[in-house]
Amino acid sequence: MEYPFDPIERSKKVESEVMVDSRRKYQRFRFARYYGGISTADVVGCNLLCAYCWNYRRNRDPLGTPGFFLSPLEVARRLIKILKNKKGNKVRISGGETALGKKSFFHLLDLIREVLEIEPNVDFILETNGILFGIYPEFAKTLSKFKRVYVRVSLKGYDPESFERISGAKREYFESQILGLRNLQTAGVYAWPACMFEVFGPSGIGEVSRVLREFRASSEELEIEYLEPYPFVLENLSKRGVPLMVTPNPFLSR
Repeated sequence: MEYPFDPIERSKKVESEVMVDSRRKYQRFRFARYYGGISTADVVGCNLLCAYCWNYRRNRDPLGTPGFFLSPLEVARRLIKILKNKKGNKVRISGGETALGKKSFFHLLDLIREVLEIEPNVDFILETNGILFGIYPEFAKTLSKFKRVYVRVSLKGYDPESFERISGAKREYFESQILGLRNLQTAGVYAWPACMFEVFGPSGIGEVSRVLREFRASSEELEIEYLEPYPFVLENLSKRGVPLMVTPNPFLSR
């Protein structure tokens, strides 16, 4: 993989590898502690290669990653089964990018419909880097038809340079993630930004908050997440020249 790369071209390539008709490749299903406890489906494939991603190796090689292709209904049933066993009320898609193109986005839409048809009172949390929602505003408008969908947009940089170093993608796509968040919020979707404290630092958080205001995207609920310092993550960050704030992770200290 040559850096930096075009994330839209990579989206097309990865989508062709992880989609077969209306089925998408998944690597596992699990119950996670986040959001107070949530049933989680981990997809295979992402259009970015973020240095701090816990799933970096799998996303770098989606073809070589073990997994299974499932229809939206099959995914919905697995998520709901986990949910009922744990007596929760939230589901999410994680592990990779949910929207790589139209085929994967239509899979996502069908999955949301299936989940809400089985369990109408379930909250569906969608995690995304926002880039495709910035490129295709109609994605956000279509998603707004669902009332119990909540979108967490994980920002990968506070300026073009940091975006390129962190994500591996070309710096000119920095604004696409911001536009994606704005498009979602403008369409009436409940969406909020998130950023990594150790990577952004106080000054980066201040800068991205300014950029969000400039683009008329709400930053009132900016979520601060914390790094999981796996050895390969620290190595990736060092290779990319991404400086880290040294601070204890509150989750690891519990």
